[in-house]
Amino acid sequence: MSEEHRETGTGWPRPGEPVRPSGPAGEPDPRPEAPDSDELSPLAPVPDESAEPAEREAVPESEPEPGAVAGGPSAARRFSSAGAMIAVLLALLGFTLVVQFKTTSTDPTLAATREEDLVRISSDLDSRERRLRQEIELLEESQRQLRSGEQGRQAALEEATRRADELGILAGTLPAVGPGLEVRFSGPAKAVSSTRILDAVQELRGAGAEATQIQGADGTAARIIASTYFVDGSDGALVVDGRRLTGPFTIMVIGDPATMRTALNIPGGVVASVRDGGGNVTSEDREVVEVSQLHAPIKLDHARPVS
Repeated sequence: MSEEHRETGTGWPRPGEPVRPSGPAGEPDPRPEAPDSDELSPLAPVPDESAEPAEREAVPESEPEPGAVAGGPSAARRFSSAGAMIAVLLALLGFTLVVQFKTTSTDPTLAATREEDLVRISSDLDSRERRLRQEIELLEESQRQLRSGEQGRQAALEEATRRADELGILAGTLPAVGPGLEVRFSGPAKAVSSTRILDAVQELRGAGAEATQIQGADGTAARIIASTYFVDGSDGALVVDGRRLTGPFTIMVIGDPATMRTALNIPGGVVASVRDGGGNVTSEDREVVEVSQLHAPIKLDHARPVS
């Protein structure tokens, strides 16, 4: 290669100069298919053939190994931490579900209850819910009427009268009539004791009883209110608020018949305990039950209404 060619840095003649063959005269240029100088791009450097082969070899860029993850070990640690946290949360959720299932399935009370009894209990709860919702609606309606302006005065008078009647029935100072049950207790004194009668009264109250009275075989009756007490008498008799009643005993109660009957017949309840003692309990639905026995008003010695 001539000295002029080396000065260009490319090993090729400058543009416009004649190509000088480097071999002997008459021999073709040993470089096959050498491109013209016009075809060479000034931006793309042409490798210098005078350079050593080691210098002309391009060093290949290092490629990531198969399976390598961008980000290095720190990204792998983040992914492993997230996976561990998800596994812990799933384990806690599964443990909670297993504990809840075992608690529900191992309830001894529900496991020993028949399907018919469960249906009755569910019906009892539904009836109580409906009754409470009705009371809420009545109270809300009374509140709206009391705030309505011109009708407030009349509504207040009607509401006061209604409340007085309700309180009179609860206190036993007014008679009451309505649908309900007639419940009859018969048997020996052990089976029909004051404790069993009190249990029956409490079950009826819990099932929505609104007015109750108890009557003996001789016709003596007593109104049952919140302060009523029961004591065992001689010869199987029952003393209610100081009145002596002889068996069999009949309770007249006003309320929802189906709900109250279900409350008396729950497993291990009043009916079951009386029958275990050798007695018997019969109940009959009544469209009209009259609770006519009155209780004397309670005289208050210390309490007085707030003005």
